[in-house]
Amino acid sequence: MSPLTSRERMLRAFSSKEVDHIPCAFMSFSALRNRQGDDFYKLCQAEMELGLDTFIFLPYLPRRARPDHPDLRGLPIRFHPDVVVNVWREEVVGNHDILHKEYDTPGGNLSTSVQLSSDWNHGNHVPFIDDYQIPRALKRLITEKNELEALQFLLQPPDDEIKDFFAKEQRQAVDFAKENKILLVGGWGVGMDMANWLCGMKELMKLAITDIEFVEDLIEMIHQWNMARMKLVLSGNVDLFIRRAWYEGCDFVLPKFFQRVILPRLKKEVDFAHTCGAKFGYICSSGLIPMLDLHKEAGFDVLIGIDPIQGTHTDMALVKESYNDRISIWGGVSGAITVELGTEEEIKNAMMKAMSELGPKGFILSPVDNITVDNPKTWKNVNFFINEWKSNANNIR
Repeated sequence: MSPLTSRERMLRAFSSKEVDHIPCAFMSFSALRNRQGDDFYKLCQAEMELGLDTFIFLPYLPRRARPDHPDLRGLPIRFHPDVVVNVWREEVVGNHDILHKEYDTPGGNLSTSVQLSSDWNHGNHVPFIDDYQIPRALKRLITEKNELEALQFLLQPPDDEIKDFFAKEQRQAVDFAKENKILLVGGWGVGMDMANWLCGMKELMKLAITDIEFVEDLIEMIHQWNMARMKLVLSGNVDLFIRRAWYEGCDFVLPKFFQRVILPRLKKEVDFAHTCGAKFGYICSSGLIPMLDLHKEAGFDVLIGIDPIQGTHTDMALVKESYNDRISIWGGVSGAITVELGTEEEIKNAMMKAMSELGPKGFILSPVDNITVDNPKTWKNVNFFINEWKSNANNIR
């Protein structure tokens, strides 16, 4: 087969078509990105120099530039202009202080409180949504249905300022992607992950049983907000739109709940992406097997993040057999356990297992979910991982 460009190779992999070799694109590579001064374009250049199938992300907003949503990549979040935010710190004798945050909206007040800890990394700021504050929250932001009226003033569609920001980002990203013949990726969409940030994980699991109508109303509100943001991102002619769904596996939701609450809205988002000419990627690295038929019904193109070690219900051969070329798979090797901490033999064995069980068609190799540790052992292992991929990517049939 004639050599493909990186973009062509990735798009063919998303469609389970024959490729010149199995692509390798790191889902996320924080250790390398941090060395580039958090510059995504420099990161892409550095990944291309390593021989990887990189991608440019649209819009790129560095983590430091999104203090209210550090774990949600993509468009900035803006509240209704009439929302007033107040934050204050309560001193606690003999324990860590408490940060309180209140949102005064035209639909009512919302509040949250967070117990600080020695490793709290936001200073005197409480993000609107964030993984980090879930186990530290003493008071969740959303606890009952009558708070949804106020929440709508925090979940606002993109305003003119955000649209201008996106237009500038889009021009630069499109030019860079074309020049380097790489994939243009947009996102992130979000569903249950947002609900968990707002309500807390344990609390949301209970509500899904005791008050599913409330949870469904919340998910519908998030879906409508998500669709408004998708409309802007997909106007940028991206090749792939990604939704983060780490909290939509069976570790967090039951299949019946998924079928009733998540699936109808997910299908609408997938269909909308396809209408706009984009593929749809779905990040979920754990709790897969009970959801496989639902994934096929949703119709997305690529599952991003299958982790054979840290993920539950991630028998790779079974997932591949079930998807049967209808959904491609991106991942296959544990980043934190195998690539960062493993021996060369463990890395090679894990890589060969992933490529043989998930490839050659419909597969993109990657450490899952991220390479974060920047030390000599990690870099030695990353270089070994990449060299082994280059040596074997053509040999899997």
